[in-house]
Amino acid sequence: MIPFGAHSIPYAPGTLRPSGDPAAADRQVLEHYRWWKASFLRSGDEVGGRGRCAVFTPDAAHPFVAEAQGYGLVITALMAGADPDAHGLFDGILRHVLAHPSVNHPDLHAAQQDAGGRDVGGHDSATDGDLDIAYGLLLADRQWGGGHSDYKALAVRRIDAVLECEVHGGTRLTKLGDWSSGRFDEVSRTSDWMPDHFRAFRAATGDPRWDEVLDAHLTLVGAVRTRHAPATGLLPDFVVDTASGDPRPAPGKVLESPHDGDYHWNACRDPWRLGADAVTSGDPRTRAAARGLSRWARAATGGDPARIRSGYRLDGTAYGGPGSPAFTAPFAVAAMAEGERHEGGRDEGEGGEGAQGWLDALWARMCGAPPDPARAYAAGVRLQSMLVVSHNYWVP
Repeated sequence: MIPFGAHSIPYAPGTLRPSGDPAAADRQVLEHYRWWKASFLRSGDEVGGRGRCAVFTPDAAHPFVAEAQGYGLVITALMAGADPDAHGLFDGILRHVLAHPSVNHPDLHAAQQDAGGRDVGGHDSATDGDLDIAYGLLLADRQWGGGHSDYKALAVRRIDAVLECEVHGGTRLTKLGDWSSGRFDEVSRTSDWMPDHFRAFRAATGDPRWDEVLDAHLTLVGAVRTRHAPATGLLPDFVVDTASGDPRPAPGKVLESPHDGDYHWNACRDPWRLGADAVTSGDPRTRAAARGLSRWARAATGGDPARIRSGYRLDGTAYGGPGSPAFTAPFAVAAMAEGERHEGGRDEGEGGEGAQGWLDALWARMCGAPPDPARAYAAGVRLQSMLVVSHNYWVP
């Protein structure tokens, strides 16, 4: 087991961490975890019967969505050792997932359930949920596996199903779900680009195609940043024409809103997803992307996280309202990549006190208030960002 708070798996050299006592940071994470549990976990008859558990999403189109279940599996696995109920909660969420297979593949998750626990909205999958579900199973295998545990076997089956149904066979880029075809076959959501997950899937399966998936996504990250957001490094919610040789931000509404080509409510997770890989793998490609995002945000706000907005054009023009934690917290993960390793073993921000001060300001804002019980999405993004920033995240 890798208990929460052990910090036993080091991050890449040069990674920053919040100033002060690491144990105090762990206590902040644990407090937010308890708030998250109390606000968003449902069990028993509320989710289909005894022994089941699920993450409730009052702010989503339906009460239970795949994305949130993936978050729940990852969070509870990472909290092992601090919460004696973590294993049981993980298994309860997993029972909910297993009870709702996608209509298109039995090893993928039907993405939406209503308040009565019935599948709705097509009964098909969402790639981001499946990626986190598989990743959570790999974490669980490391935490509680062995003996008669089948976490690893379940994970490998889901990883294979993702590759079969949710990764484009030509481009090796993630698709939107197992339903994507026709005009949606060449659309990819940037918040599904999870490099650390792809690395873990390669290690778990030995399948070299996951190397191709990783390289395809990191190549596209660099291309989109260079061609479409050279001043900011921001990525859009959706990239279209992925198989054309000239992938580009969505030109307006493709799936969700007129902001599909902007840094909106999907892409706000990108600094966390790219930053998590940067600090765990040290890959210069994700490190450069995370640093670029952090430096732009720091300059654009004058180092004040309260000035982050919930929505930007790729040129950095803000259009959103006051910054939700879903927009603010991921920048703290990216800020960790601004550190440099110096002689004597010191880690400090490349810009002197600027980067460290920026990280500390972001951390203080993340810790400042409990989650809004009406906003499961923001709470899940913030808590997982806090796990990374406090050095409690690791790749199985």
